[in-house]
Amino acid sequence: MKRETIAAISTGMTSSGIGIVRISGEDALTVADRIYRGKNRISDAQSHTIHYGHIVDDGETLDEVLVMVMKAPRTFTGEDTVEINCHGGTFVIKRVLESILKNGARAAEPGEFTKRAFLNGKMDLSQAEAVIDVINSESEYALQSSISQLKGSIKNKISDIRNKIIYHTAFIETALDDPEHISVDGYGITLKKVSEEIIKELEKLIQSSDNGRVIKEGIHTVIVGKPNAGKSSLLNVLAGHERAIVTDIEGTTRDILEEQVRLGELTLNVIDTAGIRQTEDVIEKIGVDKAQDYARKADLVIYVVDASKELDENDEKIWNLIRDKNTVILLNKSDLNTVVTEEMIRKKMGEKNKIPVISISAKEEQGIKELEETVKTMFLSGTISFNDQIFISNARQKNALKNAKESMKKVVKSIDDGMPEDFYSIDLMDAYEELGSITGETAGEDLINEIFSKFCMGK
Repeated sequence: MKRETIAAISTGMTSSGIGIVRISGEDALTVADRIYRGKNRISDAQSHTIHYGHIVDDGETLDEVLVMVMKAPRTFTGEDTVEINCHGGTFVIKRVLESILKNGARAAEPGEFTKRAFLNGKMDLSQAEAVIDVINSESEYALQSSISQLKGSIKNKISDIRNKIIYHTAFIETALDDPEHISVDGYGITLKKVSEEIIKELEKLIQSSDNGRVIKEGIHTVIVGKPNAGKSSLLNVLAGHERAIVTDIEGTTRDILEEQVRLGELTLNVIDTAGIRQTEDVIEKIGVDKAQDYARKADLVIYVVDASKELDENDEKIWNLIRDKNTVILLNKSDLNTVVTEEMIRKKMGEKNKIPVISISAKEEQGIKELEETVKTMFLSGTISFNDQIFISNARQKNALKNAKESMKKVVKSIDDGMPEDFYSIDLMDAYEELGSITGETAGEDLINEIFSKFCMGK
């Protein structure tokens, strides 16, 4: 069935040096010929070549352009594709697109170019989802993880597991259809071993989702401490600019300040909270209550202690709040005469408590590198290598892996319970179908449409 030729602006809609309009479909070259004026016709050009000329609409020259010609199937979408590189002014790039739409193309829907790449077999669904993750990457780890998935790391792993499942399913089905020539006596022992190995592989992928979420979304971090401990100063250091007001007056921060910051290769979604203390001020008390609530929900709590002042009952309140959380304690103001030591903190928290304690000076920007290494160790197990590690960062994929794991556990239980072999096949195929939804081989049309609707226009 012939698909309509589609077109869209594939660069940001802000004035810039260059703007790109992409055309894809069987009539892409013909549509381009109707508006392009140059030395040669676009439809006569060799694939993967660039041509200089002008875009003309009803006799009016719209822009001086470079046109890239890419013929099927060696294109992103698998279809004939033309990309017009014009000047990046908002008005001119819209005029070029309007001219294309007048001459035989229709406006692409969000994500439709990538959707066509998927439908034409240029990538599987996990790779298509990685495309939007690459676009949205906000840290080096997030980018490298997305690139790894785009190259097919998840696709290859899932395909390998599915191949094992379908091999044993086919053997059982064949044996049941031809029992005179193929015996399944004792086959449960073999299948149980294979199933348990698959369960371990699935568990490893599921466990990677914690790291995957941190890599993709960042670490939800809350800074807590008493008033004037240096929380806002720390936020400013991490953000690289004066995000929060810093004064010597206690209780300056009363509401919640949020900032996304880079800490090495990681992203922290940081919330700076009001200083936690007993107060009769109604507004400040609301801020304190918010601080406690955010701390309870955080992935990471950074507890800033003013090491130049004695500990008091407010510190006790904070310790009780963070005792069971992923926490880093920062002894701030190390550039002053300090009265609080790591030993004192350890004694208060208990000898068995392994919460990291770091001496820093937010004012002098000292100790930040140690904080970075500590957070990395807490949230990322071992050294990150995107050449051989897979990180599941997609909730949909994680859910499918969990369902597949449950189906494989049912296979093992059926074997242990001595159930007939046809019971094995039912659960094996359930696992096979769940894993197929990750790659898109068993995904329904509604799911596919929902996934691609989240893409930006022109991608």
